[in-house]
Amino acid sequence: MSWRIGEQAFASAQAGDPAALAQLLTQLRPDIRRYAMYQCKRSSAVDDVVQEALIILYRRIGTVRAAASLGGWLARIVTRLCMLPALRFIQGVDDLRGIEDSARFAKMPVDELRVDLVRALESLPAAHREIVLLRDVQEMTIRDLAAHLGITPEAAKSRLHRARAMVREYLLADDVVAQP
Repeated sequence: MSWRIGEQAFASAQAGDPAALAQLLTQLRPDIRRYAMYQCKRSSAVDDVVQEALIILYRRIGTVRAAASLGGWLARIVTRLCMLPALRFIQGVDDLRGIEDSARFAKMPVDELRVDLVRALESLPAAHREIVLLRDVQEMTIRDLAAHLGITPEAAKSRLHRARAMVREYLLADDVVAQP
């Protein structure tokens, strides 16, 4: 995917020029949309992914080192956003209902939480990652999960519970390490 951006427009946007930033966002929107349509499995998520990617770009333009690396950075953002609709995933994590845990995650910026969730999923063994993605992203029922995976509904519930517990452990351990 070629991301068409000019060095001067990029430098001006990074320097805080609102007109240059608006122009950059407008210029990149079609490329982000095209890549999101390629990456996202559900076409209904494309518009949300594009909007979130533009928001992240707006907030984080200063962290990108060079115009040449912007395309790769945006591709990773779009891929992560497509892989994991974070809000649905969080709603599906049964064990994050404690007031203390909820308060911790509520304070995190959404884009950072999404990245942490993707990392948490990447840390799971393949069988656990698959069941979380099938259940929470593709919204399969327990019965459909069991049939798809060739296991009993009880085994599917158990695997899903264990996978969510591992995600929770990863997120909470990461959060504890990040605190001073």
